Amino acid sequence: MPNVPPPAALPGTPTKVTLPEGTSLFRVHASALAGAAFNPVPAGRLYGGGRFDATEDRPYTYLYAGLAPAAAVCESLLRSVPFAADGGPRLLPRTGIARKRCTFLRLATDVTVVSLMSGADLAAVGQDSWLVQAEAAEYPWTRNWGHWIRDRTEPWAQGFVWPSKREPADRVVILFGDRCATDTVTECEPAVDFGTPDGEDWLNTVLAPYHARLAP
Repeated sequence: MPNVPPPAALPGTPTKVTLPEGTSLFRVHASALAGAAFNPVPAGRLYGGGRFDATEDRPYTYLYAGLAPAAAVCESLLRSVPFAADGGPRLLPRTGIARKRCTFLRLATDVTVVSLMSGADLAAVGQDSWLVQAEAAEYPWTRNWGHWIRDRTEPWAQGFVWPSKREPADRVVILFGDRCATDTVTECEPAVDFGTPDGEDWLNTVLAPYHARLAP
């Protein structure tokens, strides 16, 4: 439902889901940002940014993660990597992984999020699958809807969960820093730095089922 403004009120009751303490999260991010730190950088209102980022006029810190390594990698790195016309593997440019890593996190406490997993979940917030399937060109609109949903689920909603667009069998989440304690997520094992030989091997292993690999 792009280019359609949110209604005056929620049409239904948003679905609450609890991610229990101990849930594993996998986060692909810039190495300069600490693995468990919430991102403080807002997206522009109209350009760049992610699906549910904060913006300058709607500030909050946030953290995206996958509930499986593949979801984190595919969402972060395979967004615009096309399949090869000759049937060969998709080649991920090395510029796409420059100074990036995957951090392994664990929830230190239960977290309550809005589920955007099903058609019924989406209908409860006045939306359909467009909200979680739209491509990057429409992120200014998905962000606007995300802010609207966030406002109407205050204070209990600590984030959203939805199906990964690029690995529908897995889930991805955004957590809101202003509604989570500072120790809500903790690092549970050493991060994988994609700029190392071991990191490249790990990444290629995750990418292989998606007919993709790092470019030579």
